[in-house]
Amino acid sequence: MAKKLGFGCMRLPLTEAGNFAAVDTAAVEGMVDDFLAAGFTYFDTAYMYNAFRSECVVREALVKRHDRDAFTLASKLPTMFLKTEEDQERIFGEQLEKCGVAYFDYYLLHNLNVTNYRIAERLDSFGFIARKKAEGRIRRIGFSFHDSAALLDEILTTHPETEFVQLQINYLDWDNESIQSRKCYETARRHGKPVVVMEPVKGGALAQVPQEAERLFRSVRPDLSPASWAIRYAASLEGVAMVLSGMSSPRQMADNISYMRDFQPLTPAEHDAIARAVQIINRSIAIPCTACRYCVAGCPRRIAIPEYFALYNADRQSLNNGFSVQGVYYANLTQHHGKASDCIGCRKCEKSCPQHRGIVEGLRKVAETFETA
Repeated sequence: MAKKLGFGCMRLPLTEAGNFAAVDTAAVEGMVDDFLAAGFTYFDTAYMYNAFRSECVVREALVKRHDRDAFTLASKLPTMFLKTEEDQERIFGEQLEKCGVAYFDYYLLHNLNVTNYRIAERLDSFGFIARKKAEGRIRRIGFSFHDSAALLDEILTTHPETEFVQLQINYLDWDNESIQSRKCYETARRHGKPVVVMEPVKGGALAQVPQEAERLFRSVRPDLSPASWAIRYAASLEGVAMVLSGMSSPRQMADNISYMRDFQPLTPAEHDAIARAVQIINRSIAIPCTACRYCVAGCPRRIAIPEYFALYNADRQSLNNGFSVQGVYYANLTQHHGKASDCIGCRKCEKSCPQHRGIVEGLRKVAETFETA
Protein backbone atom coordinates (compact mmCIF):
# COMPACT_ATOMS: atom_id res chain seq x y z
CA MET A 1 0.00 0.00 0.00
CA ALA A 2 2.50 2.61 -1.15
CA LYS A 3 0.07 5.38 -2.11
CA LYS A 4 -2.68 6.06 0.40
CA LEU A 5 -5.62 6.99 -1.82
CA GLY A 6 -8.12 4.23 -2.58
CA PHE A 7 -10.93 4.35 -5.15
CA GLY A 8 -14.15 3.69 -3.24
CA CYS A 9 -16.63 2.23 -5.74
CA MET A 10 -19.74 3.11 -3.73
CA ARG A 11 -20.75 6.43 -5.33
CA LEU A 12 -19.94 5.83 -8.99
CA PRO A 13 -21.02 8.36 -11.65
CA LEU A 14 -24.53 7.85 -13.00
CA THR A 15 -26.24 8.35 -16.34
CA GLU A 16 -29.55 8.99 -14.57
CA ALA A 17 -29.69 11.01 -11.36
CA GLY A 18 -31.06 9.00 -8.45
CA ASN A 19 -30.88 5.66 -10.27
CA PHE A 20 -27.88 4.08 -8.57
CA ALA A 21 -27.92 1.08 -10.89
CA ALA A 22 -27.48 3.37 -13.92
CA VAL A 23 -23.70 3.62 -13.66
CA ASP A 24 -21.87 5.58 -16.33
CA THR A 25 -19.39 2.83 -17.16
CA ALA A 26 -17.58 4.93 -19.77
CA ALA A 27 -16.91 7.63 -17.18
CA VAL A 28 -15.73 5.01 -14.69
CA GLU A 29 -13.32 3.60 -17.29
CA GLY A 30 -11.71 7.01 -17.73
CA MET A 31 -11.45 7.50 -13.98
CA VAL A 32 -9.90 4.05 -13.53
CA ASP A 33 -7.32 4.80 -16.22
CA ASP A 34 -6.42 8.14 -14.66
CA PHE A 35 -6.19 6.58 -11.20
CA LEU A 36 -3.82 3.84 -12.32
CA ALA A 37 -1.76 6.20 -14.48
CA ALA A 38 -1.10 8.33 -11.38
CA GLY A 39 0.32 5.32 -9.54
CA PHE A 40 -2.67 4.41 -7.38
CA THR A 41 -3.80 0.78 -7.23
CA TYR A 42 -6.41 0.17 -4.49
CA PHE A 43 -10.07 -0.36 -5.48
CA ASP A 44 -12.80 -1.01 -2.90
CA THR A 45 -16.21 -2.44 -3.83
CA ALA A 46 -18.94 -4.47 -2.12
CA TYR A 47 -21.82 -6.80 -2.87
CA MET A 48 -24.60 -4.20 -2.66
CA TYR A 49 -22.85 -1.00 -3.76
CA ASN A 50 -24.60 0.97 -6.51
CA ALA A 51 -27.72 -1.19 -6.27
CA PHE A 52 -25.66 -4.41 -6.52
CA ARG A 53 -23.96 -3.19 -9.74
CA SER A 54 -20.59 -2.00 -8.46
CA GLU A 55 -18.76 -5.33 -8.67
CA CYS A 56 -19.92 -5.83 -12.27
CA VAL A 57 -18.77 -2.33 -13.20
CA VAL A 58 -15.39 -3.04 -11.60
CA ARG A 59 -15.09 -6.09 -13.85
CA GLU A 60 -15.88 -4.10 -16.99
CA ALA A 61 -13.99 -0.90 -16.22
CA LEU A 62 -10.98 -2.34 -14.39
CA VAL A 63 -10.48 -6.10 -14.52
CA LYS A 64 -11.14 -6.65 -18.22
CA ARG A 65 -9.03 -3.66 -19.25
CA HIS A 66 -5.92 -3.93 -17.05
CA ASP A 67 -3.43 -6.59 -16.02
CA ARG A 68 -4.31 -8.29 -12.72
CA ASP A 69 -0.99 -7.32 -11.17
CA ALA A 70 -1.66 -3.64 -11.94
CA PHE A 71 -4.28 -3.24 -9.20
CA THR A 72 -5.40 -4.49 -5.80
CA LEU A 73 -9.08 -5.23 -5.23
CA ALA A 74 -11.12 -5.31 -2.03
CA SER A 75 -14.67 -6.58 -1.62
CA LYS A 76 -16.84 -7.59 1.32
CA LEU A 77 -19.05 -10.40 2.59
CA PRO A 78 -22.48 -8.83 3.31
CA THR A 79 -23.08 -10.04 6.87
CA MET A 80 -26.44 -8.27 6.93
CA PHE A 81 -27.78 -10.60 4.21
CA LEU A 82 -26.51 -13.89 5.63
CA LYS A 83 -29.04 -16.47 6.85
CA THR A 84 -27.09 -19.73 6.62
CA GLU A 85 -23.47 -20.85 6.38
CA GLU A 86 -24.18 -21.89 2.79
CA ASP A 87 -25.00 -18.27 1.91
CA GLN A 88 -21.35 -17.39 2.47
CA GLU A 89 -20.06 -19.82 -0.13
CA ARG A 90 -22.73 -18.85 -2.63
CA ILE A 91 -22.22 -15.09 -2.28
CA PHE A 92 -18.43 -15.35 -2.30
CA GLY A 93 -18.60 -17.34 -5.55
CA GLU A 94 -20.95 -14.75 -7.04
CA GLN A 95 -18.54 -11.98 -6.11
CA LEU A 96 -15.55 -13.64 -7.74
CA GLU A 97 -17.63 -14.11 -10.90
CA LYS A 98 -19.09 -10.60 -10.88
CA CYS A 99 -15.64 -9.06 -10.41
CA GLY A 100 -14.05 -11.44 -12.92
CA VAL A 101 -11.15 -12.36 -10.64
CA ALA A 102 -9.72 -15.55 -9.19
CA TYR A 103 -8.93 -13.95 -5.84
CA PHE A 104 -9.41 -10.79 -3.79
CA ASP A 105 -6.38 -8.94 -2.49
CA TYR A 106 -8.41 -7.74 0.49
CA TYR A 107 -11.66 -9.22 1.72
CA LEU A 108 -13.75 -7.92 4.61
CA LEU A 109 -16.71 -8.94 6.70
CA HIS A 110 -18.98 -6.02 5.86
CA ASN A 111 -20.41 -3.61 8.41
CA LEU A 112 -19.74 -5.38 11.70
CA ASN A 113 -21.86 -3.92 14.47
CA VAL A 114 -23.55 -5.49 17.46
CA THR A 115 -26.18 -7.20 15.28
CA ASN A 116 -23.98 -8.29 12.38
CA TYR A 117 -21.21 -9.49 14.67
CA ARG A 118 -23.70 -11.92 16.23
CA ILE A 119 -24.52 -13.17 12.74
CA ALA A 120 -20.83 -13.53 11.88
CA GLU A 121 -20.16 -15.49 15.06
CA ARG A 122 -23.17 -17.76 14.61
CA LEU A 123 -22.17 -18.60 11.03
CA ASP A 124 -18.40 -18.73 11.72
CA SER A 125 -17.78 -16.02 9.13
CA PHE A 126 -14.26 -15.39 10.42
CA GLY A 127 -13.53 -19.07 9.91
CA PHE A 128 -15.01 -18.91 6.42
CA ILE A 129 -12.76 -16.08 5.21
CA ALA A 130 -9.75 -17.72 6.89
CA ARG A 131 -10.45 -20.87 4.88
CA LYS A 132 -10.73 -18.88 1.68
CA LYS A 133 -7.41 -17.28 2.46
CA ALA A 134 -5.85 -20.73 2.94
CA GLU A 135 -7.29 -21.72 -0.45
CA GLY A 136 -5.59 -18.72 -2.11
CA ARG A 137 -8.87 -16.94 -2.85
CA ILE A 138 -8.09 -14.08 -0.45
CA ARG A 139 -4.74 -12.43 0.26
CA ARG A 140 -5.64 -10.45 3.42
CA ILE A 141 -8.69 -10.64 5.69
CA GLY A 142 -10.34 -7.88 7.69
CA PHE A 143 -13.68 -6.25 8.47
CA SER A 144 -15.41 -2.90 8.17
CA PHE A 145 -16.90 -1.55 11.36
CA HIS A 146 -19.69 0.80 12.50
CA ASP A 147 -20.14 0.61 16.27
CA SER A 148 -18.50 1.35 19.62
CA ALA A 149 -14.83 1.11 20.49
CA ALA A 150 -15.73 -1.40 23.19
CA LEU A 151 -17.20 -3.79 20.64
CA LEU A 152 -14.23 -3.25 18.32
CA ASP A 153 -11.91 -4.20 21.17
CA GLU A 154 -13.97 -7.34 21.83
CA ILE A 155 -13.83 -8.41 18.18
CA LEU A 156 -10.11 -7.80 17.78
CA THR A 157 -9.40 -9.62 21.04
CA THR A 158 -11.52 -12.60 19.95
CA HIS A 159 -10.17 -12.60 16.39
CA PRO A 160 -6.48 -11.65 16.41
CA GLU A 161 -6.19 -13.25 12.95
CA THR A 162 -7.75 -10.06 11.55
CA GLU A 163 -5.13 -8.33 9.41
CA PHE A 164 -6.71 -4.88 9.02
CA VAL A 165 -9.84 -2.93 9.94
CA GLN A 166 -11.86 -0.38 8.00
CA LEU A 167 -13.15 2.51 10.11
CA GLN A 168 -15.16 5.69 9.62
CA ILE A 169 -12.71 8.49 10.36
CA ASN A 170 -12.94 12.18 9.56
CA TYR A 171 -12.09 15.35 11.41
CA LEU A 172 -15.73 16.15 12.23
CA ASP A 173 -16.52 12.69 13.66
CA TRP A 174 -13.20 12.41 15.50
CA ASP A 175 -14.77 13.19 18.88
CA ASN A 176 -18.41 12.43 17.96
CA GLU A 177 -20.22 10.92 20.93
CA SER A 178 -21.76 8.10 18.90
CA ILE A 179 -19.43 7.33 16.01
CA GLN A 180 -16.31 7.32 18.21
CA SER A 181 -13.78 7.76 15.42
CA ARG A 182 -10.91 8.58 17.77
CA LYS A 183 -11.69 5.77 20.20
CA CYS A 184 -12.04 3.20 17.43
CA TYR A 185 -8.82 4.36 15.78
CA GLU A 186 -6.96 4.16 19.09
CA THR A 187 -8.38 0.68 19.70
CA ALA A 188 -7.17 -0.55 16.31
CA ARG A 189 -3.74 0.95 16.96
CA ARG A 190 -3.55 -0.71 20.37
CA HIS A 191 -4.17 -4.05 18.68
CA GLY A 192 -1.54 -3.28 16.06
CA LYS A 193 -3.95 -3.39 13.11
CA PRO A 194 -3.50 -1.24 9.99
CA VAL A 195 -6.49 1.02 9.35
CA VAL A 196 -8.32 1.61 6.09
CA VAL A 197 -10.37 4.81 6.37
CA MET A 198 -13.89 5.16 4.97
CA GLU A 199 -16.05 8.30 4.91
CA PRO A 200 -13.09 10.70 5.21
CA VAL A 201 -15.18 13.46 3.58
CA LYS A 202 -18.32 12.43 5.51
CA GLY A 203 -20.39 11.52 2.47
CA GLY A 204 -19.33 14.73 0.71
CA ALA A 205 -20.27 17.08 3.55
CA LEU A 206 -16.65 18.14 4.17
CA ALA A 207 -16.26 19.05 0.51
CA GLN A 208 -18.89 21.77 1.04
CA VAL A 209 -18.05 23.38 4.36
CA PRO A 210 -19.48 26.73 5.51
CA GLN A 211 -17.96 29.72 3.71
CA GLU A 212 -16.18 30.88 6.86
CA ALA A 213 -14.43 27.52 7.16
CA GLU A 214 -13.52 27.48 3.48
CA ARG A 215 -12.06 30.99 3.73
CA LEU A 216 -9.98 29.79 6.67
CA PHE A 217 -8.66 26.82 4.66
CA ARG A 218 -7.92 29.03 1.64
CA SER A 219 -6.02 31.50 3.81
CA VAL A 220 -3.61 28.72 4.80
CA ARG A 221 -3.47 26.79 1.52
CA PRO A 222 -5.18 28.67 -1.33
CA ASP A 223 -4.24 25.88 -3.75
CA LEU A 224 -6.20 23.13 -1.97
CA SER A 225 -9.90 22.23 -2.04
CA PRO A 226 -11.96 21.74 1.14
CA ALA A 227 -12.14 18.00 0.37
CA SER A 228 -8.35 17.77 0.34
CA TRP A 229 -8.19 18.84 3.98
CA ALA A 230 -10.46 15.97 4.99
CA ILE A 231 -8.59 13.30 3.04
CA ARG A 232 -5.15 14.54 4.10
CA TYR A 233 -6.33 14.64 7.72
CA ALA A 234 -7.16 10.94 7.62
CA ALA A 235 -4.06 10.02 5.63
CA SER A 236 -1.83 11.84 8.13
CA LEU A 237 -2.82 9.57 11.01
CA GLU A 238 -0.17 7.06 12.02
CA GLY A 239 -1.09 3.51 11.09
CA VAL A 240 -3.53 4.51 8.35
CA ALA A 241 -2.67 2.38 5.33
CA MET A 242 -5.34 3.61 2.93
CA VAL A 243 -7.96 6.36 2.67
CA LEU A 244 -10.98 5.56 0.52
CA SER A 245 -12.68 8.28 -1.46
CA GLY A 246 -16.03 7.56 -3.10
CA MET A 247 -15.29 9.59 -6.20
CA SER A 248 -18.34 10.15 -8.40
CA SER A 249 -16.91 12.33 -11.17
CA PRO A 250 -13.68 12.81 -13.16
CA ARG A 251 -13.38 16.25 -11.55
CA GLN A 252 -13.31 14.75 -8.06
CA MET A 253 -10.79 12.18 -9.26
CA ALA A 254 -8.50 14.87 -10.69
CA ASP A 255 -8.68 16.91 -7.49
CA ASN A 256 -7.82 13.93 -5.29
CA ILE A 257 -4.93 12.87 -7.50
CA SER A 258 -3.50 16.40 -7.48
CA TYR A 259 -2.65 16.36 -3.79
CA MET A 260 -2.37 12.62 -3.07
CA ARG A 261 0.04 11.70 -5.87
CA ASP A 262 2.86 13.11 -3.73
CA PHE A 263 1.15 13.06 -0.36
CA GLN A 264 2.37 15.46 2.31
CA PRO A 265 1.10 15.00 5.90
CA LEU A 266 -0.61 17.92 7.60
CA THR A 267 1.62 20.53 9.18
CA PRO A 268 0.98 21.86 12.72
CA ALA A 269 -0.49 25.02 11.17
CA GLU A 270 -2.88 22.91 9.08
CA HIS A 271 -3.94 20.87 12.10
CA ASP A 272 -4.69 24.15 13.87
CA ALA A 273 -6.78 25.34 10.92
CA ILE A 274 -8.82 22.13 11.01
CA ALA A 275 -9.44 22.52 14.75
CA ARG A 276 -10.79 26.01 14.10
CA ALA A 277 -12.85 24.80 11.14
CA VAL A 278 -14.48 22.14 13.34
CA GLN A 279 -15.62 24.89 15.70
CA ILE A 280 -17.06 26.85 12.77
CA ILE A 281 -18.89 23.83 11.38
CA ASN A 282 -20.21 22.77 14.77
CA ARG A 283 -21.73 26.20 15.30
CA SER A 284 -24.10 25.34 12.46
CA ILE A 285 -25.28 22.05 13.95
CA ALA A 286 -29.01 21.47 14.13
CA ILE A 287 -29.35 20.49 17.82
CA PRO A 288 -26.70 22.08 20.05
CA CYS A 289 -25.79 19.47 22.69
CA THR A 290 -22.69 19.38 24.85
CA ALA A 291 -23.18 15.68 25.74
CA CYS A 292 -23.02 16.43 29.46
CA ARG A 293 -25.47 13.50 29.93
CA TYR A 294 -27.46 15.16 32.73
CA CYS A 295 -30.58 14.28 30.75
CA VAL A 296 -29.95 10.55 30.66
CA ALA A 297 -30.14 9.49 34.30
CA GLY A 298 -33.83 10.22 34.84
CA CYS A 299 -35.17 9.05 31.48
CA PRO A 300 -37.86 6.39 32.14
CA ARG A 301 -37.37 4.95 28.64
CA ARG A 302 -33.54 4.80 28.80
CA ILE A 303 -33.21 6.88 25.63
CA ALA A 304 -29.62 7.60 24.54
CA ILE A 305 -30.33 11.29 24.11
CA PRO A 306 -26.80 12.72 23.55
CA GLU A 307 -25.87 9.90 21.19
CA TYR A 308 -29.07 10.34 19.15
CA PHE A 309 -28.53 14.09 18.90
CA ALA A 310 -24.94 13.55 17.77
CA LEU A 311 -26.16 11.21 15.03
CA TYR A 312 -28.92 13.62 13.99
CA ASN A 313 -26.42 16.46 13.71
CA ALA A 314 -24.04 14.25 11.75
CA ASP A 315 -26.87 13.29 9.40
CA ARG A 316 -27.80 16.94 8.82
CA GLN A 317 -24.17 17.67 7.93
CA SER A 318 -23.96 14.78 5.45
CA LEU A 319 -24.95 14.74 1.81
CA ASN A 320 -26.85 11.47 1.88
CA ASN A 321 -27.85 9.86 -1.41
CA GLY A 322 -30.33 7.21 -0.39
CA PHE A 323 -28.19 5.75 2.40
CA SER A 324 -27.34 7.20 5.80
CA VAL A 325 -24.50 5.63 7.75
CA GLN A 326 -25.84 7.50 10.78
CA GLY A 327 -28.95 5.35 10.46
CA VAL A 328 -26.75 2.29 10.95
CA TYR A 329 -25.36 3.69 14.20
CA TYR A 330 -28.88 4.62 15.32
CA ALA A 331 -30.07 1.06 14.79
CA ASN A 332 -27.07 -0.19 16.78
CA LEU A 333 -27.91 2.02 19.75
CA THR A 334 -31.58 1.05 19.79
CA GLN A 335 -30.53 -2.53 20.51
CA HIS A 336 -29.74 -1.44 24.07
CA HIS A 337 -31.61 1.85 24.50
CA GLY A 338 -35.09 3.18 23.95
CA LYS A 339 -35.85 4.63 20.52
CA ALA A 340 -36.38 8.34 20.12
CA SER A 341 -40.05 7.61 19.41
CA ASP A 342 -40.34 5.91 22.82
CA CYS A 343 -40.24 9.37 24.44
CA ILE A 344 -43.37 9.92 26.56
CA GLY A 345 -42.86 13.68 26.88
CA CYS A 346 -42.37 13.74 30.66
CA ARG A 347 -39.68 16.41 30.20
CA LYS A 348 -37.50 15.20 33.07
CA CYS A 349 -34.61 15.53 30.64
CA GLU A 350 -35.38 19.17 29.88
CA LYS A 351 -35.51 20.01 33.60
CA SER A 352 -32.04 18.48 33.97
CA CYS A 353 -30.48 20.13 30.90
CA PRO A 354 -28.07 22.94 31.85
CA GLN A 355 -28.34 24.29 28.29
CA HIS A 356 -32.16 24.42 28.49
CA ARG A 357 -32.58 22.59 25.19
CA GLY A 358 -35.91 21.49 23.74
CA ILE A 359 -35.04 17.82 24.06
CA VAL A 360 -38.52 16.40 23.48
CA GLU A 361 -38.83 18.27 20.18
CA GLY A 362 -35.31 17.20 19.27
CA LEU A 363 -36.20 13.55 19.83
CA ARG A 364 -39.23 13.98 17.58
CA LYS A 365 -36.90 15.15 14.79
CA VAL A 366 -34.56 12.22 15.46
CA ALA A 367 -37.46 9.76 15.17
CA GLU A 368 -38.65 11.36 11.92
CA THR A 369 -35.14 11.05 10.49
CA PHE A 370 -34.15 7.54 11.54
CA GLU A 371 -37.41 5.68 12.11
CA THR A 372 -39.26 6.49 8.90
CA ALA A 373 -39.43 3.43 6.67
